[in-house]
Amino acid sequence: MLPSIEQRLSLELAAKPAQVAAAVALLDEGATVPFIARYRKEATGGLDDIQLRLLEERLRYLRELEDRRAAIIASIEEQGKMTPSLLASLTQVEDKTRLEDLYLPFKKKRRTKAQIALEAGLQPLSDALLINPMLQPEEEAAKYLRPPFTTDQGKNPGVEDTKAALEGARQILMERFAEDATLLQWLREFLLGHEVVESKIVKGKEEAGAKYADYFEYAEKINTIPSHRALAMFRGRREEILNVGLRLDSEAEKPKWDAPHNPCEARIAAHFGIRNQNRPADAWLSDTVRWTWRVKSFVHLETELMGALRKRAETEAINVFARNLKALLLAAPAGPRATMGLDPGLRTGVKVAVVDATGKVMETAVIYPHQPKNDWNGSLHVLEKLAEKYQVSLISIGNGTASRETDKLARELIKRCPELKLTSIVVSEAGASVYSASEFASRELPGMDVSLRGAVSIARRLQDPLAELVKVDPKSIGVGQYQHDVGQTQLARSLDAVVEDCVNAVGVDVNTASQLLLERVSGLNSAVAQSIVAYRDVRGMFTSRAALRGVPRLGEKTFEQAAGFLRIMNGDNPLDASAVHPESYPVVEKILADLKQDIKALVGNSKLLKSLNPAKYVDEKNGIPTISDILGELEKPGRDPRPEFTTAVFKEGVNEMKDLRPDMILEGVVTNVAAFGAFVDIGVHQDGLVHISALADTYVKDPHTMVKVGQVVKVKVVEIDEKRKRIALTMRLTDAPGQQGHRSGKSEQRGGGKDHSSRPQLKQKEKREPENNGAMAAAFARLKG
Repeated sequence: MLPSIEQRLSLELAAKPAQVAAAVALLDEGATVPFIARYRKEATGGLDDIQLRLLEERLRYLRELEDRRAAIIASIEEQGKMTPSLLASLTQVEDKTRLEDLYLPFKKKRRTKAQIALEAGLQPLSDALLINPMLQPEEEAAKYLRPPFTTDQGKNPGVEDTKAALEGARQILMERFAEDATLLQWLREFLLGHEVVESKIVKGKEEAGAKYADYFEYAEKINTIPSHRALAMFRGRREEILNVGLRLDSEAEKPKWDAPHNPCEARIAAHFGIRNQNRPADAWLSDTVRWTWRVKSFVHLETELMGALRKRAETEAINVFARNLKALLLAAPAGPRATMGLDPGLRTGVKVAVVDATGKVMETAVIYPHQPKNDWNGSLHVLEKLAEKYQVSLISIGNGTASRETDKLARELIKRCPELKLTSIVVSEAGASVYSASEFASRELPGMDVSLRGAVSIARRLQDPLAELVKVDPKSIGVGQYQHDVGQTQLARSLDAVVEDCVNAVGVDVNTASQLLLERVSGLNSAVAQSIVAYRDVRGMFTSRAALRGVPRLGEKTFEQAAGFLRIMNGDNPLDASAVHPESYPVVEKILADLKQDIKALVGNSKLLKSLNPAKYVDEKNGIPTISDILGELEKPGRDPRPEFTTAVFKEGVNEMKDLRPDMILEGVVTNVAAFGAFVDIGVHQDGLVHISALADTYVKDPHTMVKVGQVVKVKVVEIDEKRKRIALTMRLTDAPGQQGHRSGKSEQRGGGKDHSSRPQLKQKEKREPENNGAMAAAFARLKG
């Protein structure tokens, strides 16, 4: 008997069955992953959010598997073809692919040539030739000739000659061979180790498909090809530039019909006891095996394996996007400081927006410091007046067109107003235009020009990247890899989970949060978030978490899920500004009574809190994990998990690619991390690429282990290609000139000289992805796909 879903999940997660059962029960009750991870540690034995996300995904898969299993069993029983051994096999299957293999012979399909042959009474002929190869095929087939006739099912074509009889018998055997579940599984496993993905240019498409030049004649093992190369091939095929398919690694090209039997054909023959001993039917049976492989088994498995490759590549690409998005959302906030947002532009001018410490828009303007108006002094005058009027301390500059020129303007402003202690930072403006034109932006900033809304967003995302970026569809933020080539449903589900985890890890100030930020809080949805904002607008600021119970549509279950993640700053109860859940307030009261202290004396008293024994306060509802979390939160209430705010300092005089020189060491900000390396903004309007081989002095398998989006790094310029807008960088700053392993160099040395020639995926020169051509091309513009 197959173990239960909980038992299987327990094995996969290396967790106890009780932990899994508790997590599944909580999820089924509507609890969110952030809530379970933080406030139900006793129940789940401390499963973290990563384990719970995996459990949630696998639980969905296994339940779909069980539903499909039940439907298949019912279908076969309805056909009256169920046997005890088949039922046993079906009930023991642990994956969907194997389940479908077993169902294949019973699956309802269009009327096949094999079914027509069966109706013509040719099964005895096929069985006879398979069992006894000493029979003469033509002589045996002659016994089954019959003229066309009509039955209750309709007209039967009959069997007119021996050729038709043998062809019908062959079709029956081919279908039987191709639908054998055990054989199919062996072939699948063999192909996974010996199949090569091959791409070739469609004749006549060389010029139109120039960006796919690296794939005009390319082949790589299916089990080692990286996701970005697989997706590049699939895109080329979709655009009808490339022909992409599979072949065995032992075959130089797609096999010819008269080629010797390959291992797969040999396996089919062996499985059914077919051996070529020059008996009368041996040649006919060998051809039947060959037709089975070429026409049925290979075609079926090629479609399946290419689909599996695409799914694996998409999953890896989605994971890359998710990790980059998480790093971006959890980037260090500059905090509640008056900020001036500058959305750079040339002909249309630089859009300016000043927001106060809470993000409220104070004033907007448009200046024209650049071509064609070149009103440099007038623009400085406007900015100076705004900075003085609102005591601005930060200048946030979007990194689009004219960003370096605008940054130069900001630096001159800083020199003019030293008393304001201004700081200018170039930030990613990805998604700002999407937000500007959104329905939410029109409600949040009514009556404001769309172009000015972008400047507001740029200012606010410096103050608090998380609070501002949740207003943008995650897919529009532009830190993905081939994001438009992957399954959009799976992508959206993964990115939404990332946003939810990030928002709840940081917590939300319920009195200042936007509706879209509140929607991401555990337990809240759009309707409840809207009710909170409406209630706040009418009644004023919340003074306690308990007051949230008065919000329409916010019931007890929702309050339980959300309360711990909602913060009330400077409210009636200091605990309301912490991550301590209201359900645990009695524990804090017990501690206060024991210490004879008030809450204000306890909060932040590290020495006193560390002297307490958590076990002393354990009760039926709260175990040591929860008590420890409470004490930790009291020590640093409302602590932000995000790093301290730091900025990169772009080198003076380096504003364009022409200013770069090899071996120049610069500071920059990581804008995107892909499977093959990291993109870094060094302030020249074009991101440079640090290839995976140049990220460290040791071998790097995954770039995400070395860098993350938003990280400030030091890099050395390796190569500049102004014509193709490509900049090769390295983080191996001590390498001698020409020593760095990088994509565009002659050396493919990996990991600081370490020999990786035994690694098959490293034997070939890294390919330039089509997504990266143009302005290193579109990929250096952050791989928007």
